Amino acid sequence: MKFDSNIFVRRNSNQTTNPRSHRAQNGRSPSISVVIPAMNEAKNLPHVLPYIPTWVDEIILVDGNSKDDTVAIARKLVPDIVVVGQDRPGKGAALMSGFRAAKGDIIIMLDADGSTDPREIPAFVGALLSGADFVKGSRFLQGGGTLDMEWYRRLGNWGFVKLVSLRFGGNFTDLCYGYAAFWRDVLDRMSLDDDVGFEIETSMNVQALLTDLKITEVASTEMRRIHGKSNLRTIPDGWRVLSKIVQLSFQKPQREPQARIARTQQH
Repeated sequence: MKFDSNIFVRRNSNQTTNPRSHRAQNGRSPSISVVIPAMNEAKNLPHVLPYIPTWVDEIILVDGNSKDDTVAIARKLVPDIVVVGQDRPGKGAALMSGFRAAKGDIIIMLDADGSTDPREIPAFVGALLSGADFVKGSRFLQGGGTLDMEWYRRLGNWGFVKLVSLRFGGNFTDLCYGYAAFWRDVLDRMSLDDDVGFEIETSMNVQALLTDLKITEVASTEMRRIHGKSNLRTIPDGWRVLSKIVQLSFQKPQREPQARIARTQQH
């Protein structure tokens, strides 16, 4: 997929073009919320927030009790940003707080460390407007990639992909990646309250299969964290992902999962 560079603009530009040509069911354009969990990401936010397309309606920053100037920098960059807290530690808990606060018809999950590129948002939204219920990024489709994945994490992700394919069907090319977008009513079909950590990404992907949602994968490039260290712990968080897959394997699917996942590649 080729992208229109005109919609990759800083939020402080005078760009007013709205690329959404589809309409929500009530006759209006669907509104879009971007949810960003953040803890001590003051140095990274200037590399993320200004590149969110101007036609995004709402940006929600979920602050995990940051000790630096994360909130102040966020408000300086985007004066109308919505800042909320989280009731429990962990990325999953942060995302759930953001989901509850979001008002948009479409919700997009974005990382604060610069690893997920806001300039890819049009590809995710485009897939939703083309009929998908749930859109997930893939680093392993043509046009995607990763600059921040050690060989052992790559191997673990591959193993989880194969396990999910064998147990639940579908044909994901990536699993443990947190760049995703979906219609907000999708949340009504998922149970995420116990997914307080990084396992929430896998949980959402698998539950999308179990609930027979129309899923599309889009090619995405994972960049290196710009400043600071990741909170991801390979062994403990990998165990949480495996435990979640095992737990969900006992959940009865609403219908037979899709045999194939639609894919959107970049050329």
